[in-house]
Amino acid sequence: MDTILELKHLKTLLTLAETGTVSAASQRLFVTQSALSHQIRALEEYFNTSLFERKSNPLRFTPTGERLLKLAQDIAPMIHDAQRDIAQLVQGEAGELRVAVECHTCFDWLMPAMDIFRPLWPKVELDIVSGFHADPVALLLTHRADLAIVSEVEEQADVHYLPLFSYEMVGICAKDHPLAQKDIWEADDFKDETLITYPVPDDMLDLVRKVLRPAGINPARRHSELTIAIIQLVASRRGVAALPYWTVMPYLEKGYVVAKQISSTRLTSELYAAIRKSAHDKTYLTDFTRIVQEQGFANLPGLSPLK
Repeated sequence: MDTILELKHLKTLLTLAETGTVSAASQRLFVTQSALSHQIRALEEYFNTSLFERKSNPLRFTPTGERLLKLAQDIAPMIHDAQRDIAQLVQGEAGELRVAVECHTCFDWLMPAMDIFRPLWPKVELDIVSGFHADPVALLLTHRADLAIVSEVEEQADVHYLPLFSYEMVGICAKDHPLAQKDIWEADDFKDETLITYPVPDDMLDLVRKVLRPAGINPARRHSELTIAIIQLVASRRGVAALPYWTVMPYLEKGYVVAKQISSTRLTSELYAAIRKSAHDKTYLTDFTRIVQEQGFANLPGLSPLK
């Protein structure tokens, strides 16, 4: 029988295995849930069997689904390898990839992605531009960096933005803090608190920019460069903080602090990879971005896709 299997089907199966639900997979793949469901039904009609156990949560594959998933897991790396090999043949294997970051918590996931990238592109000189940078795009434009991790898209003539992911910011406080009894924190809850943050401008703090400033609230501040120091200050009731969920999760599991949702709509932040448009043909830049995104979704809790 002629096969109708396409690469998009294999990618769908991999994403379903990673996310566990059709709705989450559709968001990751940037298609509607109905379109993804139709794609699954077409495969099931073709093979005349179910690929998943209905109403399972998280989604469980049937033996047929498992076999197709195994095929996808075998083929996807081969496709990436072939694309990389062709790019290296056409463009050359060597290059330079200097990464600039504007977020203190980026290193939680950036370093593992770099470890995966290095053996795939051994002749590309990969490095992090030393220090924290409030304006990493400026480093791009002056050719002191080749890729920048940024939280906002600011249109520039020679800058192209690749979406990485969005993530939830949670409020954290000591276990015996009064706010520990409240499930959702609103702007007014910060009014009489000391807000502990990284030493960055307010425009780089999504809590301030998206929640506090619109409500006209400007709490007292205390700063620390280190995430663990912020956690310790919060645990000792020196103040409250807002951090990415993936950053605080290990400390929640140990019971050092508690985390709460910020605002009824949840406070989220975004991350993009910025590269020079003049360098868009360098495949190792987009390959690095793909690795960062894949590793993020595979290992960090609470991520959502960005378009």
